[in-house]
Amino acid sequence: MSRAEFIDHLTRRGVSYAETANDNERSAGRIEAGADRDWLTRTKLSPTAFADELAAFYASRRLQRTELVPDRFAGAELSARFLKEGRFFPYADEKGALTIVVAAPLDEEAQRTLEIAFGARFAIATATGEDIDFALSIAQGGEIKATNTEFAEASAAGSEELDDLRDLARGAPVVRALDDLLRLAVDQRATDLHIEPFEGVLQVRLRVDGLLKNVAAPPVGMAKGLLSRLKIMAGLNITERRLPQDGRARITVAGADIDLRVATMPTTDGESAVVRLLRKGEGVVALDHIGLLARDERIFRSTLQLPFGMIIVTGPTGSGKTTTLAAALMELNQSTRKILTIEDPVEYRIPGVNQTAVHPAIGLTFAKALRSFLRQDPDVIMVGEIRDSETAHIAVHAALTGHLVLTTLHTNTAAGAISRLIDLGVESFLLSSCVKTIVGQRLVRVLCRDCKMSSPLKAEEVAEDKRFGILGFQAGDILHHKKGCEWCGFSGYRGRQGLFEVLEVSPRVRQGVGPRSDSAEIERLAIGEGMTTMVADGVAKCRAGLTTIDEVFRVTMSL
Repeated sequence: MSRAEFIDHLTRRGVSYAETANDNERSAGRIEAGADRDWLTRTKLSPTAFADELAAFYASRRLQRTELVPDRFAGAELSARFLKEGRFFPYADEKGALTIVVAAPLDEEAQRTLEIAFGARFAIATATGEDIDFALSIAQGGEIKATNTEFAEASAAGSEELDDLRDLARGAPVVRALDDLLRLAVDQRATDLHIEPFEGVLQVRLRVDGLLKNVAAPPVGMAKGLLSRLKIMAGLNITERRLPQDGRARITVAGADIDLRVATMPTTDGESAVVRLLRKGEGVVALDHIGLLARDERIFRSTLQLPFGMIIVTGPTGSGKTTTLAAALMELNQSTRKILTIEDPVEYRIPGVNQTAVHPAIGLTFAKALRSFLRQDPDVIMVGEIRDSETAHIAVHAALTGHLVLTTLHTNTAAGAISRLIDLGVESFLLSSCVKTIVGQRLVRVLCRDCKMSSPLKAEEVAEDKRFGILGFQAGDILHHKKGCEWCGFSGYRGRQGLFEVLEVSPRVRQGVGPRSDSAEIERLAIGEGMTTMVADGVAKCRAGLTTIDEVFRVTMSL
């Protein structure tokens, strides 16, 4: 049954074509050019509702994650890549009858392929793409399948000459091992892959939901081959092992384009590498879904409607600043505005927005791009990060000359942005004139919705742990706790959400901005004006059952 028939089905059920879901089709790797892409960008229904409609379309069973039992997996003989990219989960029921669980309409070609592969007809059931991914990862396993013996065959020569390094990097065991590591990183939603050689052992870690965890690693003898292959992929010098190097590459996993940022570093035991994984084509989170409190969202939205000025988002690396700016750009993205961005790299593609990535090797820096932007007649400018005095001065003057400028800074608090810009040489009277709103943020892990537990806070717990009193919790308050299940990898958490503080530069706060501005004093003035701190926002999210007190303290204890 084709997609067109599925659209007709949705229409008969009163769901318009322009409102139907795309998450399952996107995740099934079925993004094509032309009409297919138009379908994907115009659809909005949730993955769960999409799977429900798909079940009604096929008049079939709608399975939940817990019903996809790996013990009954019937696709062991099929290509793991075929199943992952198509998001098909074959299983046999108690009587041996074959069922294929799908996440999107099954076209005739895929159906014929499956029938030939199994030599039999099958029933169809539906589930969300995420649930099928999870079941496949358990059924197929995520182990690295390279052995010392295989690698010994690939690296027998042991020469460190250029040709030998290339041969080493192209050896089947090395290629397979790195592919497995990258696929595992994508499957587990990792943002970074760390490959670190130590004496006698190779350590591999993934950063998932902000924290590192160890995973199965290839043999230590494969370290040089893995680094050489990464360097070839990223366009780096494979014979240079004394200096740090940075490069980029792009891969496709399960139909999704993944941009890789590769950074190598020489260590006493060899070269280590960190690979940042950036998923291309992921949907931008809407501004009302990033986790802002009602007051903060109102202030942020009103500032976005100003014709000029500067909006700054602050926080450390990996705190979600780019996601917040992307959500803001989506609010501003109208045909009546010209929007230009300079980013490192472009993480979210936004139709209608002119986006540029920095390229220092050819002289395209934030400052140079920003200077050129002013000749392009923009209404809105987004600067991915203010890193130096030149960029800061150009951005401030752009905000003072009729442009709305959005940017980020690496500071601990929202109030700290003023002091940081003054340190970069920007005059305080210019800042008081152009800065309109500063957003400080951190990311906390969200409790797994499938296994989290709740219980009333006991008096003895309040007495034993002073953190409860500091945050205003009392005996009898309901708090949620982590437990751990297969769905969350037994961590108790799945996904992250922001903690925010939105500092509105009101007339009173503006008066506190001077050449010797103290961030603590500015923060005190802002709190007096009603600003909610990140800690207070974290407490509210604890009470709402989204996260735990441990998470709030983990990301805010230095504030």
